[in-house]
Amino acid sequence: MTATYLILSALAALGFYLPSPHQRLWPAATAHARALRALAWTAIVLATVAAIVALGPWAGVFAALTMLMLALVLLPHLDAWNQWRQERHHGS
Repeated sequence: MTATYLILSALAALGFYLPSPHQRLWPAATAHARALRALAWTAIVLATVAAIVALGPWAGVFAALTMLMLALVLLPHLDAWNQWRQERHHGS
């Protein structure tokens, strides 16, 4: 169950991040913003349920949301690193 809520929380973060107009990981995702956000909400609810089953009510809620926040913080950094790597490769 632990892997389930961690993966679902990370997927939820992707679902919230990809529709952002500033992201460059997958530019075509902005066209599917409504569907991605709906899937993200579903994923975070399922992640929270799985975490509650694994850890109990309070710890489960906090664990699922902590993983969501971690992924939401890391995704822009991953995006920036990927953009930097591409620019460096094309500049050489």
